[in-house]
Amino acid sequence: MNAGIQPVLPRFNGACLSNLLPAIVASLDRPGDEPEWLPAPVRDATQVVVLVLDGLGYEQLASRRSIAPTISSGTGGPVTTVAPSTTACALTSLVTGLPPAVHGMVGYRVHVDGDVFNILKWRIGPRDARETIRAREFQRYVSFPRTPGATPEIRTPGGSGGERADLVPVVTRNDYRPTGFTAAHLAEAKLYGWQTAAEIPVEVSALLNDGHQLVYAYYDGIDRVSHARGLDQHFDAELRFADRLVADMLSELPKGSVLVVTADHGQVDVGPSVEVLGPDVMDGVTLLTGEGRFRWLHTLPGAEEDVASAARETYGNIAWVWTRDELVEEGILGGEPVPEVMARLGDVVLAPFSDTAFFDPADVGEQRLVGRHGSLTAAEMLVPLLAWSAPGT
Repeated sequence: MNAGIQPVLPRFNGACLSNLLPAIVASLDRPGDEPEWLPAPVRDATQVVVLVLDGLGYEQLASRRSIAPTISSGTGGPVTTVAPSTTACALTSLVTGLPPAVHGMVGYRVHVDGDVFNILKWRIGPRDARETIRAREFQRYVSFPRTPGATPEIRTPGGSGGERADLVPVVTRNDYRPTGFTAAHLAEAKLYGWQTAAEIPVEVSALLNDGHQLVYAYYDGIDRVSHARGLDQHFDAELRFADRLVADMLSELPKGSVLVVTADHGQVDVGPSVEVLGPDVMDGVTLLTGEGRFRWLHTLPGAEEDVASAARETYGNIAWVWTRDELVEEGILGGEPVPEVMARLGDVVLAPFSDTAFFDPADVGEQRLVGRHGSLTAAEMLVPLLAWSAPGT
């Protein structure tokens, strides 16, 4: 590891994305019992909307305040996401209130029974895995738990969550409703799909007027643009649009309600900078998983230390390198995974602190990405936590 550049570690005991919804639920149930990092408007709220702007890092927002005046006007500041700083991992931590070591959605692509399983696409290679990998068994903990902070609530095998009277409504892109990833992290929610972003404020307003205390909304435009274009003028244009979306949502809030805006991760503009792992490292490697900015190496038996040493020698000037045991001991995943979750990890991980990514020839889709995330830089790990009371409250 490069001693001069330190990773931003998840603040699992404080201002971390995994603690946000438990803190909001506690505030709604027991006003006056909020952590100091929870924005002040939430403390007096009778209803809360949590809007996730996928891919909006705090550093990207802070350098573009003039482009996003409404979002920048919110009360609050940065909190950390979880590690790896990637969507499947972070959104699951957000809605379950659990660290990755517990919920087990530990990356974009993970090892399952000798195969590479893509969690976001819920596929093994080209094959749909919804029948072979059951979402509610792969991720066993309920979303939006009724008693946050207590012993994690395990899902009922085969249940639908429909028996609960307190289902949290989720407003999300309609295309995502039937996916395996949605079933894995949002099974205890009632889904309301949108076709265009203009529908989000309409759906949220209707749900608040129906009396829901907590509404969760998700918009992915910023992340999509970053992946396709990087952090150029297209990103700026999308941020302007997201700012108008937030303004529209504020205009629809009923009295006493609060809007909270956060994100699952930030972004780094990698562009064409990709590192191909050399034979000095790959000689002891059997499989690659993870993502370009949090690349897991699965090693031959007994080769872990040699591979880690070679990776540090070759790539220590651009990336943090940990063995799996070191990563767990540092608490980067939020605890020690159970054996089932531990088996999804590799043996050595490379997480770049420079603006590059580690290439996996088996993941063709990732090769097209310009903006990326997954590592532990401030640009990826710090996300906004901002809040507004309804106008006139």
